[in-house]
Amino acid sequence: MHMDRFPSRLLENAVNEFAKLPGIGRKSALRLVLHLLKQDVQDVEIFGNSLIQLRSEIKHCKICHNISDTDVCSICANPTRNPALICVVENIKDVMSVENTHQFNGLYHVLGGIISPMDGIGPSDLEIESLVSRVNEGVAEEVILALSTTMEGDTTNFFIFKKLKNTNIKISTLARGVSIGDELEYTDEVTLGRSIVNRMSFEDSIIK
Repeated sequence: MHMDRFPSRLLENAVNEFAKLPGIGRKSALRLVLHLLKQDVQDVEIFGNSLIQLRSEIKHCKICHNISDTDVCSICANPTRNPALICVVENIKDVMSVENTHQFNGLYHVLGGIISPMDGIGPSDLEIESLVSRVNEGVAEEVILALSTTMEGDTTNFFIFKKLKNTNIKISTLARGVSIGDELEYTDEVTLGRSIVNRMSFEDSIIK
């Protein structure tokens, strides 16, 4: 088996760390590290410190569980947003995808994943009970299930529907402009925007 031979232990250590990142092989890691070595020391310090600060200071909104700089994120704290609408998404990337459509002015609820027995992720590992609590507070009028249209996403949608179906809240889901098997972050903004605007009753989507 071919092993890279580095002239420097420091270089090798840095390459090893970069290679741990998803989608980064050892060749790409070496290219990135060599690029950083060409930069001014101050610029590299800013780069490194931004990652350290991110990891040590990042918070999760106590209302919607979105990533935030403060205890309550800027979306939940925005008085112009409609608190009667809660859009349920898997992660921060999906919040960004929906926001980029400019077709939704409500609030979010970030589950932190979807139910996936193969990966050992069950309902108790997600922010589902906190969603139920938000609904029971009586402010929300509609919950929009905007999870990926994969088998795991549909399983999670149905589990949430069962938890909320005895409430008076409207439960809807994205119109099927988002194809079966699609993940929200890879859906173009126009298609996703139309799917939000033309959302349908979740119960009707089951029947169809």
